[in-house]
Amino acid sequence: MQLLGFLDGGLLRLNWFELILVTLAMTHLTIASVTIFLHRCQAHRALDLHPIASHVFRLWLWLTTGMQTRDWVAIHRKHHAKCETSEDPHSPQVKGLRAVLWGGAELYIAEKSNMETIGRYGHGTPNDWLERHVYARWTWQGCGVMLVADVALFGAAGLAVWGVQMLWIPFFAAGVINGIGHFWGYRNFDHPDASTNIVPWAVLIGGEELHNNHHTYPTSAKMSTQWYEVDLGWAYIRVLQWLGLAKVLRTAPVPRVSGARPAIDLDMLQAVVSNRYDLLARYARATRKAFHDELTRLRLSAPEHARFARLKKWVARRSSAMPAVHQQTLAELMGRSGVLRTMIEMRDELTAIWQHATASRDEMLARLQRWIVRAETSGIQALQEAASRMRSYTPSAV
Repeated sequence: MQLLGFLDGGLLRLNWFELILVTLAMTHLTIASVTIFLHRCQAHRALDLHPIASHVFRLWLWLTTGMQTRDWVAIHRKHHAKCETSEDPHSPQVKGLRAVLWGGAELYIAEKSNMETIGRYGHGTPNDWLERHVYARWTWQGCGVMLVADVALFGAAGLAVWGVQMLWIPFFAAGVINGIGHFWGYRNFDHPDASTNIVPWAVLIGGEELHNNHHTYPTSAKMSTQWYEVDLGWAYIRVLQWLGLAKVLRTAPVPRVSGARPAIDLDMLQAVVSNRYDLLARYARATRKAFHDELTRLRLSAPEHARFARLKKWVARRSSAMPAVHQQTLAELMGRSGVLRTMIEMRDELTAIWQHATASRDEMLARLQRWIVRAETSGIQALQEAASRMRSYTPSAV
């Protein structure tokens, strides 16, 4: 009877509402450990953590996921290096959304067995006595310890609590972030991959939903870039920083502007390249506005308007990202609208300035000079405003 009573409520004897709250708190600690320790600290070196904080995170991850730091870091770094290609461990653009959303954990396990991935991308992760003799050696036993603890604390309900804990990272991290975060959502920046920001998942996945922001500035400890975006991971980092348990190394550059400079020189080139994502984000908004204005001005028939309107998602992104099915439609629209044709062509020319790795600084500067002169004399307000902002940027670190 005592055993049945123990299994009924465990040591804490919580009611169902309290059990839900405790379960959510523990799963949230797990996602915080992933985003702060594994992701921002270990994979991208955006911050340094005090050894005490690092070990708390490592211990909790061992208990709730069984993942090794080196494996996770290596697979994530490879994802950035090979994003949206056949070598990407978990791209929904390549493998399909269903495969990544529901089978993300299996994709992780498969890539973990690739020793070339681990050896090439897993450098710089913990390799102390605990890692070698406990966390790496007894991988699933940590989850077993967690199971015993859950049953002891919560009774038979601890089995359900443990099940939620075990499914949390495979679904939300391996599935939602890696899957939906490269398939659906909004984009602040026209980064070459398909990364998106997802809402309203902030409470559940601790800032990791701001995936487009992260892929644009991968070494930033802060993932939010807009006033309406919530990055709980960054809030926790600030608390750790206040406690002396964290040191922020890098955040996304904040655009700095001053009075327009008359000379288009190397300092201006550096400033433009440093602030290129801010520039392209503004350009994208101007392109979307021009797109809507031109569809109205052209007085299209209903079928034509519907056909061109399908370009809405793609018209503000670089031409190379547009699916082939829309290329012909865009070409037809550009043939009817000189404004859109000029804006899209000049956008591609602008991005080419810093994408040609073999170009010398003098070549890049010459291209920038030509671009700004063309923009200022184009008679198109959006291009003139872009040129004016480029003249106003002040140099900052990339």
